[in-house]
Amino acid sequence: MNKDWWKQSAKNIPNIITELPGPKSGVMHANASKYIRGLSSQVKQFPVAFEEAEGITMTDVDGNRYLDFSSGIYVTSLGHCHPKISGAISKWTHKLMNCHDFTTPVKEKLLEKMDGVLPGSLNSIQLYSDGSSAVEAGIRAARAISGKHEMISAFRDFHGKTMGAVSLAQMVRSDVHSYGATRAPGFYMVPRPDPYRPLFKKADGTIDTDGYIAFYKTFLQEGTVGNVAAFILEPAQGWGGSIFPPEDFFPKLRKLCDEYGILLFADEVLTGMGRTGEWLCMDHWDVVPDIVTLGKSFGNGFPVTAMVVKEEYAEALDKISASSSYGGNPMACAAALASIEVIEEEQILENVRTVGAHFIKRMNKMKENHPIIGDVKGKGFLLGMELVKDKSSKEPFEEAGALVYKKAFGKGLAWIPAGHILRMSPPLIMDEKYADMGLDIIEESIAEVEKEFGYK
Repeated sequence: MNKDWWKQSAKNIPNIITELPGPKSGVMHANASKYIRGLSSQVKQFPVAFEEAEGITMTDVDGNRYLDFSSGIYVTSLGHCHPKISGAISKWTHKLMNCHDFTTPVKEKLLEKMDGVLPGSLNSIQLYSDGSSAVEAGIRAARAISGKHEMISAFRDFHGKTMGAVSLAQMVRSDVHSYGATRAPGFYMVPRPDPYRPLFKKADGTIDTDGYIAFYKTFLQEGTVGNVAAFILEPAQGWGGSIFPPEDFFPKLRKLCDEYGILLFADEVLTGMGRTGEWLCMDHWDVVPDIVTLGKSFGNGFPVTAMVVKEEYAEALDKISASSSYGGNPMACAAALASIEVIEEEQILENVRTVGAHFIKRMNKMKENHPIIGDVKGKGFLLGMELVKDKSSKEPFEEAGALVYKKAFGKGLAWIPAGHILRMSPPLIMDEKYADMGLDIIEESIAEVEKEFGYK
């Protein structure tokens, strides 16, 4: 298949022909809102009704065409409605949609393909239909493997919205009334390294990874009952703002886990399957986790996720009632298999590395030219720009982030809502032309916001 299949539909984008939301979107959203509740902040700010999409182009019911800079919140990473993936799913909608967890030809091929792309001995697999379920299964697996109960996760990571997953993350948020009255028993949180805002510093003011590791050792001794099953982390934070740790962090954390007999659980639902230019984000540091979860990009929009453990721990999956109603159905397996094949056939990892480097270079140039851009973050197509009121104080500029988001969306950039960190996760098929187009819109919006706040 021609890997430029998406470029014809991307001509002349973005093209906004009405106010947003347009009249048809307004009526449609108002009608739907009579019934549905709990909408995301993205929809609340721009309640447009989308009708179709192809590649990097999204079109709403009023005919407005947008440049996709979010991949449907990190999901449609290989472009909307990729012909190969859509065709693979369609085949099984006409042949076999569900047979619980029995083996099917397409499942067999998917499992063999996963064994080929995942590192080390990560080849004991169970399939699910959402990220939270995969994470919950990973928690159960960690307890079955280790015979221990406690879990340690990190500040501002995000792992899902079910009870165990919620307990791994921040439970009091300004946009959420409550995730519960209390964290689940045995769940603890610790700070993780943020190079721009280090909690532990060396004498020269730079981040001190060893300081974090030393704190973890103290916490294990003083804050737990010595019954820790796993350290559970996102390799890079998505919801937290595309924040990557220093390069030495995960190798040192792996060593700490081995020293204390603790499993390392990498939640790669957001970061995996090419988003950062590697199959797993953990591959950047040559660290193989004991447990890994996959999702979002795994099926390019079709609901399919996975929880995988090392082969030496395979028997633990037989102890946790790992199967589910929808996990591993033929349609899901077809979507995931086709997605992996597209990554291989269209040299997606190479594109992400090349265009990702271009993104970072351009964003650093923007940082030099704009007083409110304090930091640039990212690997591959998991990117962020942190807005600050002053580069010396680093005071977060939440108001500017919200305004930049609104201005850019209004210009036709469909992207992720921002706090003070602008988050970008374009489809992995994007080339430098459209990368620059999106950044042009963002830079123009930043300049307008700086002027409104009196910076220029």
